[in-house]
Amino acid sequence: MQFYGLKTCDTCRKARKALDEAGVEYTYKDVRADGVTKAQLTKWAKVVGWEKLLNKSSTTWRGLADAEKDGVNEKKAIALMAEHSTLIKRPVIENGPTQVFAGWSKDVQAVVLGS
Repeated sequence: MQFYGLKTCDTCRKARKALDEAGVEYTYKDVRADGVTKAQLTKWAKVVGWEKLLNKSSTTWRGLADAEKDGVNEKKAIALMAEHSTLIKRPVIENGPTQVFAGWSKDVQAVVLGS
């Protein structure tokens, strides 16, 4: 299992703590420090949907120019997330090639933690 997040993100901290307490093995990658490729973003967007992957409630999104936010489609969203990793909804958890989760909702927790 791959866990993509930010060290400073409270949601990521909660998710990592829950995974650790449940004994789930995972590899952690910091999206800011380690980076995320457009290929990875494209794959994630195909599985979870680019609308769910793009974090429009982030301060990074609010700080973008209106021209950057206007007319966002999948291609533009992926380019923005590749440029600004903090626009990615966190955490992103990959469990195999076809199981990808964005965020740490109760539904995600139930599947990932097996509860």
